[in-house]
Amino acid sequence: MADNETGGVFLDGGHFYRDTWAEIDLGSIKENITSFKKHLPAETGIMAIVKANGYGHGAFQTAQAALEAGAQELGVATLDEAIALRRQGIEAPILIMNRIRPEYANLAAKLGLAVTVFHKEWLAEAAAEIEEGLTLSLHVKTDTGMGRVGTKSKGETAELIKEAGKDGCFKVTGLFTHFATADELDSSLFKQQLAVFKELVQELKQLEICPPVIHCGNSAASLMAPEELFNVARIGISMYGLTPSNELLPVLPFQLKEAFSLYTRLIHVKKINRGDTVSYGATYQAEEEEWIGTLPIGYADGWMRRFSPGAEAIINGRKVPIVGRICMDQCMVRLPHEMEVGTLVTLVGQQDDEKISIDDLAKLAGTINYEIPCLISSRVPRTFKENGRILENMNVILNF
Repeated sequence: MADNETGGVFLDGGHFYRDTWAEIDLGSIKENITSFKKHLPAETGIMAIVKANGYGHGAFQTAQAALEAGAQELGVATLDEAIALRRQGIEAPILIMNRIRPEYANLAAKLGLAVTVFHKEWLAEAAAEIEEGLTLSLHVKTDTGMGRVGTKSKGETAELIKEAGKDGCFKVTGLFTHFATADELDSSLFKQQLAVFKELVQELKQLEICPPVIHCGNSAASLMAPEELFNVARIGISMYGLTPSNELLPVLPFQLKEAFSLYTRLIHVKKINRGDTVSYGATYQAEEEEWIGTLPIGYADGWMRRFSPGAEAIINGRKVPIVGRICMDQCMVRLPHEMEVGTLVTLVGQQDDEKISIDDLAKLAGTINYEIPCLISSRVPRTFKENGRILENMNVILNF
C-alpha cells in the first residue's frame, strides 16, 4: 500500500495534483538484477533494457537502479531515449537497438553512444556525417529467425563488418541477434536460431573480425539458458519483475519481484436503485440497490476500456468489480457498502491479503504483461520508492 496516504506531495519539492498515481519499487528492480547476477555465469555482463520509458516504469530511475545493482550498460530503442538519459547524467554505455538515421551518426558519436547497423549502405551515408576525430561504436544486428531486422547471412554480416573496418570513424564493438521463441519451453526455433548464431560467431572468429561484445540473450533466454548467452545478457521485462511468458512461470530459476503498482482514490460515492444504469451504453444495470464509487482513471491513462467487464480493484482489503464501460478519465466500481470519498484504491499491487498483478490484467485483456505498464500513460505520475521510502517523483505533464 502507498505510504503517501494523503496523496499529492513528494519530497524534494515535487508534486502531483490528481488522485491517481503509479509507484515503482526501485528496491525490487535492484533485487531482480542481483538475482540475475547470481544466476548468470560470472563472466556474463548485464545490459539493462530501459526502452519505452523503462517499460513504463521510468527510464532514468530504473537505469540508475540497475546500474547501482551491477548492470554495466543500458539498451534503448531510439536515439531520443538515449539522448534523454545522457541529458539526465547517465554516463554508462548505451546501445540504441534500432536503426538511427545516418545524418544523426555524428550526434551519436559525440554522445558516446553505440548504434545498431545492418545495412552496408548506411555506413557510407553515416561516414559522411561524422566529424574528423570522432569514432562511432557499432553493434551489428543479424537476423537468425526473428524476421524483423538484421543481416540475413554469414557472408553479408562479414562483409558489413569488413566495410565498417575500412573507415576510421567506425569501430565495430558488438554483434547480436534476437530470439523469437525463447519464452517457450523446448522451442525448436530457439535452438535453430542459437545454432545459426553460434556458427556465425565461429566463422567471424576464424576470419579474425569477430567483435568483442556478443549478445543474444533476452530475459527469457537469460533465465532458461544462461550458459548460451556469450558475454552479455540483455535483461528487459524480468528486470521489472515480470515473467516473459506464462509458460515459464512454473520453471523460473529464482523469484522475480514485481516493481509496478497503480493506485487511485474514490472521488464520488452514490447509491443507485434497481434498474439504474452505469456509464456509456448503459451496459451495466443494477439488479438491486447498490453503492457505486467513481475512480479518476480511464483509458487516456492506459486503463484500457477492455478491462471492463472483468477487472477488479481492491478497497479496504477487499476486491470489488469495475462496472460499466471505462471512460476516458473515469471508471466505476460496485462497492459492498457506502465508503468515504478519498479512500485508497489499489488497481495493481498488494493491499492487505489481496493482490492484483500485471499478469492478471494481461490475461483479462488478452495480451502480454509487457503491454500493461507500457500503456500507463505519461499523465499518470510515477513515484519512486526504496525500502518503503519515497525518493523521487516523475510528473511529465509538469516537466519534472
